[in-house]
This record gives sequence, structure tokens and C-alpha cells, in this order.
Amino acid sequence: MDMTYKKIDEQDISFLISACGQDRVFVGKEINEDFSHDELAGIRKFPEVLVEVENSLEVSSIMKYAYENNICITPRGQGTGLVGASVAIHGGIMINMSKMNRILELDEENLTLTVEPGVLLMEISKYVEDHDLFYPPDPGEKSATIGGNINTNAGGMRAVKYGVTRDYVRGLEVVLPTGEIIEVGGKVVKNSSGYSLKDLIVGSEGTLGIVTKAVLKLLPLPKKAISLLIPFPNLEMAIETVPKIIKSKAVPTAIEYMVRDVILASEEFLGRKFPDNSSDAYLLLTFDGNSTEEIENAYERVAHICLESGALDVLISNTQERQESIWKARGAFLEAIKASTTEMDECDVVVPRNRIAEFVKFADELQKTCDIRIKGFGHAGDGNLHIYILKDQLDEAVWKRKMDEVFKLMYEKAHELGGKVSGEHGIGYAKKGFLQESEGNTTMALLKNIKLAFDPKNILNPGKVC
Repeated sequence: MDMTYKKIDEQDISFLISACGQDRVFVGKEINEDFSHDELAGIRKFPEVLVEVENSLEVSSIMKYAYENNICITPRGQGTGLVGASVAIHGGIMINMSKMNRILELDEENLTLTVEPGVLLMEISKYVEDHDLFYPPDPGEKSATIGGNINTNAGGMRAVKYGVTRDYVRGLEVVLPTGEIIEVGGKVVKNSSGYSLKDLIVGSEGTLGIVTKAVLKLLPLPKKAISLLIPFPNLEMAIETVPKIIKSKAVPTAIEYMVRDVILASEEFLGRKFPDNSSDAYLLLTFDGNSTEEIENAYERVAHICLESGALDVLISNTQERQESIWKARGAFLEAIKASTTEMDECDVVVPRNRIAEFVKFADELQKTCDIRIKGFGHAGDGNLHIYILKDQLDEAVWKRKMDEVFKLMYEKAHELGGKVSGEHGIGYAKKGFLQESEGNTTMALLKNIKLAFDPKNILNPGKVC
């Protein structure tokens, strides 16, 4: 669906300067190298011009100009993505949304927070918690923008109990590829007014419209949280316990799995000890609620289930300090794995919860059959696994061949187990081929037609998703 786009010339740059001012337009060598890639840096391409925008009217006027002149546009937040969705693979204009970072309104009567897309996830958490409120989505990368989270429908560790980003987006202001501004959804709790355009925009990776404002749903802040770190003799035993925990109806906020060598890598990366690193595999569970008694009732049942299923111990982290040391280590897993190799790529498949053990075992065996290092961790409570293939000292041609082979085998296995290509990091540019293979022609034709309805000239983030 890619097309030929107009190359940027002096006239285009003059227009952008008139729209945003000289100091917010960067060309050629003025563009920082960071803007040529995302977090994994597997795909690299500079935009021809980078523009920092400060409001939706600027986004609208740039978009309208681009549409009229057939110039492609790539929207960009903090660039913490992992699939090349925010890389300008066709050049053109990159719109940096990071300066649109104001919290606009906290509505305590409707329990909503209205924000611009450049507000960071960690700023939202802190702001609402200071008002005794809670924004549940909790992706590992706290320095991501909310716009990026909305565009990938990010999930994170609390999805088991609270769901994903889409469940907390009430309304959006969106600039369409034509430059028109629309509002979808709103502060309403229920809405059956036609197709849900809001839910189409969430998870669309900046290919259908540019989000310039979001109304987020909040909850009352749970007063207490306690984590359990549960060592098991091996990963299979740990993961086979998860369906039993879910079935017990004691709903943890999070159920993460981790293996010893990733914990050791994290300890080395952070320069601090994990509370326990003696076992091969762990489950990490969190429970939240409004009283210690309520939480204890839930976790005692779960602790019992784990011990009956072969857990070696149940370590209760009921102090802030201990809790922080565990979750800080968990938060550093990606960076720690990245620091241990020269380059890597990620498979973030999602499979039914009762098939996780099967998939993890399969991925582990691929290390031997494909002779390449593979590391992983993930959200055992919702079946979303993060499996990383590491380049180490392989030369480029061998790396490319092995990576393609491993991805193909993993996505085939996920499909066989009733899973999907991506649980939360999206498709972007890197995973397009795998989506096509997984979803088939009929579904892909629908996706392409949706893209065409929003963006008939295919100028908005072209070459991504479908």
C-alpha cells in the first residue's frame, strides 16, 4: 500500500517554520540521531525534517499541508517502542509530540483525567495518586508518553486485574490525515452510538490519526499493596501453577514470571541484590485492596495453592523497601538483557494462559535447535510473553537468517496454541510480515480498507501495521 511521496524542499520548510517557528523545525544534521530509531534500534531511517508541535492546531495545519502536497508524516512520542512504528521509513516530516505535555483537567466527579499526548506515564501515575486516585495501566517503560501507550494499547503488569489501556480511554481528540480535528468518545461511561472509532484509534500505531488529547478513566486508589515472591524448582512448575491461581478467584493485580539468569543480569545491571536468586524460576504476584485483612485473605489462599503445586517458599514483601527492590529489578529486565548483548529483537506473543508453559518450553528448546541465545520473562497472568533473541557476536548475515528462522517458528507455535502475534508492543514495521501470515488475507484486507477510509493517500505513518 506504500506510494511515492514528495521530497521535502525549501518551500515545505518555509511553511513549517511559519507554522511552528524557526526554533522548532530541524533539518538534516540538526536532527538528533535518537530520532532515526526506536528503543531496539533494529530499523534506522532519518526523517527529512523534524517538527516539535505545541498544540492541536499546529498538528492540524501541518497535516493539512502534507495531505495537499502528498508528504508523508510520522508521529513520534518518546521513541520507546520496539517494532519501528515511530521510525520515518519513508523520510518526510516527523512530528514530535513530546512538547504537548500538559495535564489539562482532573475531574473528580466523573473520575477522569484529560491530558495531552506527550505527558509521561510516570507523571500521570504520580499526579493522580497525589489526589488519592489511580490510573491502572502499568507498562514497564514508565518514561513512555501516554500517546504512545494509547497507540499501542499498552498493557503492562496490572492487566490481570485491571485490563489494558483501551479499557481506560474514555475519549480522544484526533487529527485526521486530512487535517480535520474530530472528537471520539467523551466522558460518558457507556456509548453505543455507531462504530467505536475511539477503539479503532487505540492500538492503531499512529496510522489512522494523530491523538492530540485523551480523556482517561481513573479509579479510587487502593490503599495497600503486598507482593509475593514465590520460588519454584523450575519454570514449568511455576507457570503450571498460574491457571490454578486464576481459577481460585483470588484476583492478583499482577502475576509475572521470571527465571534466574534474567534476575542475575538485572542484579548486575542495577548493581543491587534481588531478595532471592537461589531458585531457577519465580512467580511474582501483587495483591492490592483497601485493608490488610482483605489482601491477606486473598494471598493466603494463593500461597497455599503455590506450596501445594511445588513452590519452595512464599516470600512476603510487606515493606515498601522490599517491594521496591523486587519491582525495580523486574522493571530493569529489558535493559539488563539489552546490556548483555550487541543487538536484539523481541517476540511479544500472547497465548491463552493455560498454554504459557508449553510456549516457554518451546522457546527455551529453540536455543539449542537454532544455536542462538534466547532470554525471556513476561506477564504470566495474561499470557503475554516477552522473548528476546540475542545477536551476541554473530555476523550480520547469520544473525538475520537465525532471527528470521526463530521468529517464524515462534509465531507458528503461538498460532498453533491459539495465540496472537503481539500482546502489547504492536506490529509497526518489524512485524508486518508475521501479522500477514498469522491473520490471513481476509482480515488483512479489512485492516487495509480501514486504513484507506481514514487515510486515502496513505501519508500517515505509511508502511506500518498493514
